[in-house]
Amino acid sequence: MTANLNGANWFKSSRSTPNGECVEIAFLDDDMVGVRDSKNPSGSALVFTPGAWDAFTAGVASGEFSIPST
Repeated sequence: MTANLNGANWFKSSRSTPNGECVEIAFLDDDMVGVRDSKNPSGSALVFTPGAWDAFTAGVASGEFSIPST
């Protein structure tokens, strides 16, 4: 999937740390959401459809992607 990222307004979470290891998101045309590495702003970005973004953020909130404790 491709999306026009020109002029996208990228931002980091208010919980980001100052060490620069963050992701940035941008709300794009057609309700798409872009995600990129803040250390490499000219690199590639992931683009999510609205439904995929909702499923991803719900999975994060529920701990679906957490590393299991040992």
